[in-house]
Amino acid sequence: MTKQTVKLNYLRIAPRKVRSVADLLRGLSVNEAEAQLMLVRNRAAVPLRKLLRSAVQNLKNNKKLDSTNFYVETIKVDGGPMLKRSLPRARGMATPIQKKMSHVTLVLGENPNLKPPRFTIKVEKKEKLPKKEKGGGSAKKKAVSDQKSVSQERKKPGFFKKIFSRKIGV
Repeated sequence: MTKQTVKLNYLRIAPRKVRSVADLLRGLSVNEAEAQLMLVRNRAAVPLRKLLRSAVQNLKNNKKLDSTNFYVETIKVDGGPMLKRSLPRARGMATPIQKKMSHVTLVLGENPNLKPPRFTIKVEKKEKLPKKEKGGGSAKKKAVSDQKSVSQERKKPGFFKKIFSRKIGV
């Protein structure tokens, strides 16, 4: 039985907040866990999803295994170091502020009799923008001329322009 362990150290989110998201993943298959992280509207979901994808890619590239047989065996969130700051208050006092960090450990375990995935998650790769041309500003001038032609086509003022115009009698 194969296991894959990945760690994320010094995550600048409090462990209590990360644990609330991590508890959702425990025991789910890799595919279900990723889908769950895509739907959770929590700041901790993004780094956890990145960590999960990293573990899956390690399985594929380094161990040459199929990720459909793996599930989240354990996910552990520990407290990391705290940045200690202070907030000035009245009468020369200061209130302490603790900026907490987390250490996340994710272990994927193999289970050959897992149900097949219900759906596939398609990750679109980002495309690079074309390089800017040096010297010539023709693209910029062309865009400005296109905007002018669009504004000239629209001769009638819109509804809001009629109702909320600053000039009286227009």
